Amino acid sequence: MSSISRRRFCQSLGATSLLSQVSLTASDGLLRAGPSTRAFDRSLTARLPQGTTAAPGSPHIGNLYPFVQKQADRSPLELSFLQSRFRDLKSWQEVARARVLDRLCYSPAAASPAAEVIRRTDRGDYIEEYLTFQTTPDLRVPAYVLIPKKAPLPAPGLVVLHCHGGAYVWGKEKVLAIDNEHPVLSEFKKGLYEGTSIANALVSRGYVVITIDMFYWGERRMLLDDDPPSYREPQKMTSEEVQAFNRRASQNEQLVARTLMTAGITWPGVVLWDDLRTVDYLASRPEVDRRRLGCVGLSVGGYRSFLLAALDQRIKAAVDVGWMTSYASNIRRHVINTVGFTFHIPGLYRSLDLPDLAALIAPRSIFVINGSKDALFPPDGVEKAFRKIEACFRKAGAPARQRCRLYDAPHQFNREMQAEAWEWLSANIR
Repeated sequence: MSSISRRRFCQSLGATSLLSQVSLTASDGLLRAGPSTRAFDRSLTARLPQGTTAAPGSPHIGNLYPFVQKQADRSPLELSFLQSRFRDLKSWQEVARARVLDRLCYSPAAASPAAEVIRRTDRGDYIEEYLTFQTTPDLRVPAYVLIPKKAPLPAPGLVVLHCHGGAYVWGKEKVLAIDNEHPVLSEFKKGLYEGTSIANALVSRGYVVITIDMFYWGERRMLLDDDPPSYREPQKMTSEEVQAFNRRASQNEQLVARTLMTAGITWPGVVLWDDLRTVDYLASRPEVDRRRLGCVGLSVGGYRSFLLAALDQRIKAAVDVGWMTSYASNIRRHVINTVGFTFHIPGLYRSLDLPDLAALIAPRSIFVINGSKDALFPPDGVEKAFRKIEACFRKAGAPARQRCRLYDAPHQFNREMQAEAWEWLSANIR
């Protein structure tokens, strides 16, 4: 286990629903990567459920597609801030934010964080705390908090939100440097973050950083009664076991989403509530200047960052990497990878498109980054979203507080993107 081949690593992420830059075949779900090709630099051929086929370029839902697309195209987007009847930003935000929260179908009772620090480690330039805290009366969430030792305190605070990536064994560790990092995790970071543990990069820049496991990831992953013991100790898992676990977790995403819906709640509701309560906890820390808070994430972490900034006015600046589109543009061939049962907010598109939520952030700051080679989203959907975000901020009277940037890159948060994001955060939080 001291090393792992790139081919084996790619296979460990096979058959997952959100691995965006490795070519999959619909027939076998195997990853195809040549020896000279980085796994995450390949374009995606979306994997359809077994037993289904779709000709290249044809709609994934075949003859049902025209009806569904027409419904989306007829959406009135009745609450878009760009509607001429909306003139006062604050009044509109109150109504629109309430609509989004209502669509999440999840509003648990308040709970004190009751944080318990399990381990505190001096890492030289920063202190690392591993802890748990309550986000609801029913959920205790594991987290890491990184505190810079050389920065003046209280310092600005950042919520760092991990990605999906088709890898479920780890959550917060995707953005954090840990001891004895598993070879599969190290290779994953090389593909999506160009080898950077971004939480550590940010604490080195003087931020107090918190990162949690999203529901269904890391320590909150789904375990079954008859799972092998190694499934409970990721460091002891072989690459083959990581592959098997990720495959099962991907296949069961829809089951978990449907189960949550059967209980009358939604997956985005659970995820975003945890993220909102994470801001509560971060702001309560004595090391943190609660007037200077931000968030950043890649892929579904970018989606969470965007929504967190939209719903929590304490966030001064947010960075959303690799998750922006106009919903209607995704219907033909991209829903399978992005906005299915798992992360789509039910019924929201009747009122608001995803980029419309940018007006909930204005006049605070948002930086949106996408890759031109990112196959998760159709290019026209990204372009439409960028134009709408710009228009929302222009109407809100804060055009300079948004930046939408298209890099010549696949689905990743590479070092060039990171450098621009850190500059943006520094300028807009401090």
